[in-house]
Amino acid sequence: MTVANSPDQATGSSTLLRELAAHHHVVTTFKGWDGSPREVSDESLRRVLEALGVAAGSEEEMAASLADGRLSEWRRTLPGAVVVRRGMSHSVAVHTAVGDGAGDEAGDEVRVWITLEDGSRRELEWPRIPAEERDIDGTLTGRTLVPLPDDLPLGWHRLEVASVGGQADTVLVVTPARLSTAEKLARRRAWGLMAQLYSVRSSRSWGIGDLNDLADLAALSGAGHGAGFILINPLHAAEPVPPLEPSPYLPTTRRFFNPLYIRVEDVPEYSYLSDEARTQAEDSARTLGAANRSADLLDRDATYAAKLSALEQVFLVPRSIAREQQFERFCAVEGPGLDNFALWCALAENLPPGAPQWQEITGPDSSYVREHESVLAPRVLFYKWLQWICDQQLETVQSAARCAGMSIGVVHDLAVGVHPAGADAWMLRPVLAPGVSVGAPPDMFNQQGQDWSQPPWHPERLADAGYLPYRDMLRTVLRHAGGIRVDHILGLFRQWWIPAGSAPSEGAYVNFDHEALIGILALEAERTGAVVIGEDLGVFEPWVQEYLGERGVLGTSILWFEQTETGPRVPEEYRQGALTTVNTHDLPPAAGYLAGEHVDLRASLGLLSRPVEEEREMDAAAQEALLSLVRDRGLLPDSGADGAEKIQQTVEALHSFILQTPSVLLGVSLTDAVGERQTQNQPGTGDEYPNWRIPLCGPDGQAILLDDLPSNDRFNSLADLMKRSI
Repeated sequence: MTVANSPDQATGSSTLLRELAAHHHVVTTFKGWDGSPREVSDESLRRVLEALGVAAGSEEEMAASLADGRLSEWRRTLPGAVVVRRGMSHSVAVHTAVGDGAGDEAGDEVRVWITLEDGSRRELEWPRIPAEERDIDGTLTGRTLVPLPDDLPLGWHRLEVASVGGQADTVLVVTPARLSTAEKLARRRAWGLMAQLYSVRSSRSWGIGDLNDLADLAALSGAGHGAGFILINPLHAAEPVPPLEPSPYLPTTRRFFNPLYIRVEDVPEYSYLSDEARTQAEDSARTLGAANRSADLLDRDATYAAKLSALEQVFLVPRSIAREQQFERFCAVEGPGLDNFALWCALAENLPPGAPQWQEITGPDSSYVREHESVLAPRVLFYKWLQWICDQQLETVQSAARCAGMSIGVVHDLAVGVHPAGADAWMLRPVLAPGVSVGAPPDMFNQQGQDWSQPPWHPERLADAGYLPYRDMLRTVLRHAGGIRVDHILGLFRQWWIPAGSAPSEGAYVNFDHEALIGILALEAERTGAVVIGEDLGVFEPWVQEYLGERGVLGTSILWFEQTETGPRVPEEYRQGALTTVNTHDLPPAAGYLAGEHVDLRASLGLLSRPVEEEREMDAAAQEALLSLVRDRGLLPDSGADGAEKIQQTVEALHSFILQTPSVLLGVSLTDAVGERQTQNQPGTGDEYPNWRIPLCGPDGQAILLDDLPSNDRFNSLADLMKRSI
């Protein structure tokens, strides 16, 4: 017979569970969307710990896990990785058996040194006396704190230890104390456009905006209107063949790029196509180009299928000696990461997610891959070539932006995570946590919470991998970028983990080593001279924004969300170290927001947790409070205008308002510049709303092309307002 636990037993078990969770950096409480404190349930804590590989079933299991966790760092000579700031004092805990390095004679038996990135070596002094000693598994073990020099150069080095017991080494990353790009912006701020590239088409597009269109948009806004940057949606790779996931924030990988954005005609080998192949490509361009003027939903699948067909023909054209050498160098630089991604693409083009073969294809070294290597090899090479073409066209775009006078150029967007059945989930499985997904707890705007379905990094395993998967991803994205926007940068501090099958509200926060993750981000950005913008909206601890500012990482300020206890924030109180904008891609454009369309849309989709009338009243009151402040500053005079003219005046007044802030970067949504009203994305929804499939249109609902922008009065008026006021 099973006897239920007594209240005292249950309380003791729950206390032990929470102690175990705290040891593994799982937070046991959180704030509800109304600001009230909430306790994470025992079931959620157990499942999150299970994802971390920690047994948390019975009290005996939890006690054993806690004891094991407390000894884990003592059982290894060095930590998985050491990340420090340049110019600051740091010590590393080294664990050796007592006798290795103890006493005057034995001290000579332990050596510790740093092999720098350039191959040179720095010998370190080994302290004679351990800071602490413990019996670990029957061996008396000492913890010795080894001071690191504070003049180490920036870069990726190795810390190495040799003793009687053997040799150990670990990654040593020296990061900048503060990004230098932040200091440059403080001396000269800039404005720029924000655009969803897929929606921005020209008369030469194949139905979807591409990298040539991006270069033209940068040239137009930079040379013509003094813009310093252009911020775009993530260009991460989607599925290798249609159908494609519409969301750019749910890619198959965050390291490589989406060939959907290639301008086929710009590939040099296109000029040498056979007459038949060229005719087919031109027919595809003409057929798909007919949709450029359509306001219907975008058809990624049709465009990508046609581009793949054309690119396969271009790939077959022999490359010149110089071009072939460039391709080979690119492959060498990207290394095994590119090899494995291209391999996944070659597999996934014929094996849909859930296909039984994936059960045996557990990684690049699986027997299935070895057996089919000869068949896969040509397709692997093709997918590597596609990434090379993306890289070349991205380089051309950034060059065009800088030639147009942009001080920053293209700012890429880094998604929070990846598709659970994508390339990264397959390639990086050893450093991802299973059985959970990343999301967000309920907040004021998304009152039911969000589940983004993305597998998170496993904090300890990522550190044990020396953070190399994270570094390699950043390097690829930053190679031809003037900046990077990190979506939900709070995820580098903590992530809301939701156990599989649970509601978004039934998760728990897991803390990450933000010093390491932000430091590596700063290092890789510093090396390319890139600006870093963190999307720091949502629920967070107040110190987070201060920390980001200290490291030279810009924050994000959205006009509608900047509130104080007494009402809308006055512009003088905005942060200097921030990108300030009127809205974001998760809200309707300004014209739609002013009409309350975000409330109507959420109500129609069942996303509100209170009556729609109450939501409308609160939204109207919040809008009026802000508009009243704008009027008080003389930015929105009562001109007697109505209809479209009044909306345009209000939109420009809101941008005049953010121009009065001290923020170093000011963003203008392209949708606001042309009078668009439709929402690009409604968080918390899937196919019930056409997220990420809305083409760029004007207030009349008609499609707007890049070709139209030079003569578009709204665009020119708002862009010139920004240029005059910067």
